[in-house]
Amino acid sequence: MRKPHIFHEERLSLNLVKYHKHGKTFELVVDPDLAIAYKDKKQKNLEDLKELLKAENIFFDAKKGELVSEQEVKSVFGTNNILEAADKMLHEGEIQLTAEHREKLRQDKKKKIVELIHRSAINPKTGTPHPVSRIENALEEAKIKVDEFKKAEDQVSDILSRLKPIIPIKFEQRSIDIKLPLQYAAKLRNLIVSYGKLEREEWLGDGSYACRIKIPAGLQSQLIDDLNNRTHGNVNISIEK
Repeated sequence: MRKPHIFHEERLSLNLVKYHKHGKTFELVVDPDLAIAYKDKKQKNLEDLKELLKAENIFFDAKKGELVSEQEVKSVFGTNNILEAADKMLHEGEIQLTAEHREKLRQDKKKKIVELIHRSAINPKTGTPHPVSRIENALEEAKIKVDEFKKAEDQVSDILSRLKPIIPIKFEQRSIDIKLPLQYAAKLRNLIVSYGKLEREEWLGDGSYACRIKIPAGLQSQLIDDLNNRTHGNVNISIEK
């Protein structure tokens, strides 16, 4: 069987999915970002695999272009359908990234974690968010290693507990009552909702809009400034104590 030629330029740098069965290793060559996203999906569509596979082939050794025969695919996976077999490999196998892509993914995930902490946590001594640079320095000081495969949201709680000995920090929610006059009500409702969770809302007889929203304390100043700027100060805001 002729070996695929598409991997010549990637010979030393392949992002793979490896699957072990019956003492053998089977490999897929994948787009790493799409592969990780696919594995995280609850509802999977096999057609999405066509986007993430660099080739619709299963290999014993992708770098050498050693293909698994159709007969062995059928024997191992119970199907001749490469997409069905690839789905099983992604679900049960291990995604292996090149060093360069792993580092890029880790840095992107770290950036998202820092932003989540900046937006959602405060310094309890001042009631304000820590600057991004302070959070980044604290991560370095705590020697925190970001998991490039785990969702950023799922890592924040553990990271926060490890930051507490270094900087005063905590998550806190604030409930804010807002009332917008008629001319801004419809236009700014979606903006308000984007900041947090509505606890109640009401459209008043004069066309104005009133609501209470719960948001991370770190977003309080940003929301207030945003509303004041867009309404030129024509908004009523009350923070629940």
